[in-house]
Amino acid sequence: MKNRAIFLKMCVAFFFVLSVVRGVVAEPAKKKLQVFILAGQSNMVGHSYYITIPTLLTAKEPEVRELANLVFKKDAKISRAVVEDLIATRMKRDEINKSLRAKKIEGADKIATAQGEVKKLQAQCDAKMQKIKDTFVVSKQVYITSIADGNRGSGPLTVGYGGNRDKIGPEFGFGLSLAQKLDAPILIIKTSWGGKSLNYNFRPPSAGPYKLNEKEQTAKNAADISKNVSLNWRMMNEAVHNVLKELKTHHPAYDAKVGYDIAGFVWFQGFNDQFSDEFRNNYRDNMVHFVKDVRKEYKTPKMPFVIGVLGTNMSKEGVDKNAVSVAQREAAAAQEFKGNVASVESYKVYDLEARKVYDSGWAKHFAEWCVVGSDRPYHYLGSGKFFVRLGDSFANAMIGLINNQANPGSGKITIDP
Repeated sequence: MKNRAIFLKMCVAFFFVLSVVRGVVAEPAKKKLQVFILAGQSNMVGHSYYITIPTLLTAKEPEVRELANLVFKKDAKISRAVVEDLIATRMKRDEINKSLRAKKIEGADKIATAQGEVKKLQAQCDAKMQKIKDTFVVSKQVYITSIADGNRGSGPLTVGYGGNRDKIGPEFGFGLSLAQKLDAPILIIKTSWGGKSLNYNFRPPSAGPYKLNEKEQTAKNAADISKNVSLNWRMMNEAVHNVLKELKTHHPAYDAKVGYDIAGFVWFQGFNDQFSDEFRNNYRDNMVHFVKDVRKEYKTPKMPFVIGVLGTNMSKEGVDKNAVSVAQREAAAAQEFKGNVASVESYKVYDLEARKVYDSGWAKHFAEWCVVGSDRPYHYLGSGKFFVRLGDSFANAMIGLINNQANPGSGKITIDP
């Protein structure tokens, strides 16, 4: 009996040690933080109001409807009808406000009643808006630090990193799509400012000095014009380097012992280079210089690089006639970039349904318009469906480039620790 008791104690001790060892072995190895840089002008900033995103749910194409599962929480109770109800409430509120401002409501009692109704409707709007906002995914894997004009912020990726806290750009769909494909923590660093050109504002160093035209040479602020050449190139890199110095602040999963990779760069810009022969004609070479200089800046010679092709002309025929769009394609197709630079055609995910409403007279069909769009054609109508689809397209292109380099086979890519 004594020997049996000793044997049992030894077994218990053995299995305890074994369980501890197994626990150590089973603990997953930490992965390198994957850093993706996004940059460009206003359409990288993003001017899509979040209440337009639910149009994904009613898209004709099943692959577009599937993207709703990417951006909405699994238990989200959201539909186009929910958005339409919010818009109806807003319109009712605005109509009463309009009557008050036009002094069409007279008498102290009636004015007080109308003001009370406005306050009530505003509270309903706020509650309905928050209910919709709460349906969106808040990523645990993907964090973002973003400059989107004046809207700056850091945190888990969700709605609100576009032109203001109620807007999105390509970053939302891009990051959430990447999260399905990369088995690693992801950090997006976005730097974007509206109305900026590649030839002047983002001019890369190897493109050479910018030459002032005759008008600029005689301008009173000629000195400032010269001084501000490449200003956004410098601001972009300053912002990115500042984040890289404090990665733990910007992503809680970052481990300095494991490190990070500059995993890719996405460029979406071009509108402001359309209006000058010099800017248009130099775009292809400037883009090539930009890719090379970015890689040099971050010491990543073969950094995967995705160029979003300007597609505000809506169709292939229209885009084919746009010199900047053609130049973007040509830069991506340069022989020296084979396998590590790709172009993505934004016109292919253009929201043609939103455009129909816009062209029919958006102000006359205001309720319908607010469901599908929130801005002008040069901002892709502020369509949430467009920007989620574009972000997903960017992610798919990026993963294709990463696959070309890593050649890990099909399926979710695992980042080695």
